[in-house]
Amino acid sequence: MKDDVAYEEREYEGGKFATVELTGKPFDEALQEAVLKLLKYVGGSNDQGAGMGMMAPVCTTVFPGQDGSLQQKVKVLLRIPSQFQASPPLPSDEGIQIEEREGMTVYSMQFGGYAKEADYVNYAAKLTSTLGNEASFHEDFYFCNGYDPPMKPYGRRNEVWLLKK
Repeated sequence: MKDDVAYEEREYEGGKFATVELTGKPFDEALQEAVLKLLKYVGGSNDQGAGMGMMAPVCTTVFPGQDGSLQQKVKVLLRIPSQFQASPPLPSDEGIQIEEREGMTVYSMQFGGYAKEADYVNYAAKLTSTLGNEASFHEDFYFCNGYDPPMKPYGRRNEVWLLKK
């Protein structure tokens, strides 16, 4: 078990992602709404009627304000499974976009439990202070990641990612 301030540097491959952008709602509410849309899409609500299975993590881009609290704007991403990367099914919901994204290197810190906005903000601050001046990363946004379905009560995995510059 890692201690509280442990972090790792990790690379993620690029590819096509299903994305939902929402503004004007608090983080927890916006995330729930966006995830439901994405679950319907991968569950078959698309032009091919294709059930694609669930990919993890659900990755949410957030934009901190000056005081560290999150602005009411999120972009939720779900990587499209490998076998659908070449030609992803078109979403039935026009609120979902398919987006090509570059690979990226992130600094990641993991934590458990049912993560809410306050948890992500707290761990983003911990990760930022742990990195200190040793690392260069984007400060105008970061990523909040959940790996588990809501019905999994124990052993939950959440991560905060800062994007390396």
